[in-house]
Amino acid sequence: MKRIIFLSVMVSFVSFIHYAHAQVRKIPAAVTNAFSEKYSEAKNVEWRDRLSFFSVAFEMDDEQYEARFNKKGEWLSTEREMEANDLPDVVNDGFEKSKYADWEQRGVYRIELPGDKLQYRIRVAKSDIQQKNLLFSEKGKLLKDNLAL
Repeated sequence: MKRIIFLSVMVSFVSFIHYAHAQVRKIPAAVTNAFSEKYSEAKNVEWRDRLSFFSVAFEMDDEQYEARFNKKGEWLSTEREMEANDLPDVVNDGFEKSKYADWEQRGVYRIELPGDKLQYRIRVAKSDIQQKNLLFSEKGKLLKDNLAL
């Protein structure tokens, strides 16, 4: 039992050190430059280091966005929260046909991806513990149903 506790403490400590280091890492110029080129009108910019990518929250045209870039400055995605009633009909139909249709919607997001692709993420909950992120294609097909924290 002592060994399990010791291992748990060590894993937590290593994770904390790794996380703390990641928050101190400087955002590469390639990343900030790529962001500035893509979103020159952005305001209230706030960067986060997510270890495997860089995330930037910002405002533009009175909307809140979050964009992701890799360490080379390549744009990965941009996400914006939206109203559930603004979902395209095909996505709403896909949700209504899914096994999660009776779960409560707690957030709807539009995700822009390279290649002019769109996806929609619907955060749903059956309880405070049972929550999922549902990822739909722009054609309404359920692509993933990941556990949400």
